[in-house]
Amino acid sequence: MDRSRTDERLTAPNESGGANRALPVWFAYVVPPLLALFVVAAVWEVWIQVRDVPIYLVPAPSDVIRGLVEDPFLFVREGAVTLSEALAGFALGSTVALTGAVLMAHSRVLERSLLPLAILVKVTPVVAVAPLFVIWFGFGVMPKILITALITFFPVLVNGITGFRSVDPGAMDFLRSVNASRREIFVTLRIPSSMPYLFSAFRVSIPLAVIGAVVGEWFSADRGLGSVIIVAHSNLDMVTLFGAIVTLAIIGIGLTIAVSLAEKKALFWHESSFLV
Repeated sequence: MDRSRTDERLTAPNESGGANRALPVWFAYVVPPLLALFVVAAVWEVWIQVRDVPIYLVPAPSDVIRGLVEDPFLFVREGAVTLSEALAGFALGSTVALTGAVLMAHSRVLERSLLPLAILVKVTPVVAVAPLFVIWFGFGVMPKILITALITFFPVLVNGITGFRSVDPGAMDFLRSVNASRREIFVTLRIPSSMPYLFSAFRVSIPLAVIGAVVGEWFSADRGLGSVIIVAHSNLDMVTLFGAIVTLAIIGIGLTIAVSLAEKKALFWHESSFLV
């Protein structure tokens, strides 16, 4: 499908003969979620006020917002620590997963040998492995990065294997007929074919990276939003605890939006980019 046809559809003339202005792209992605969040917050606030719920059980949204405004540097500083750990773990896990996916996509023997090990890693509870990482690698940043990489590894691996094998048979036959090397086939055919699958995996893995960083901080950190949650829970400081949760939600949403925008830029040629 031609990109210009999509643009024409978005700015097609209305019945009166004029052209409809296309809404900004961000409008469709930002406004509906904000309206939904506003409704949920309003219902939450009313429920707290009507039932007179103590603040040490569940704070009202107004209390959480007040806590964020009164000490924004706490959440920004600790959120930056968690964000850096999440991104580093995501990068490590994705790199290892893509390397394994390339090898397994080219060899059924390697897939049958290594995929069961990857499944074993996937089904192992992170909370059982996290204390071992602390013992082996200390209380620094390395255990958080490894836990995050462990969580993000499997979705990228599975989608990578599927993507690298989901090639057009006709294109593959043509490249082989002109004696293209395996490297040339991989660069010109397998990588473009795998991109939709990989971005789908990235959208799944990037929020998991934030979760992995927080879990790692629960076991071995005095920095980061995970540590803030643990301390606030011990002190029954629900305002700070919910403030940390809101900050984590903002980080996760921001990272997901960033991946979605990168996908739209990279896959402008794919049919999924033309869906309205």
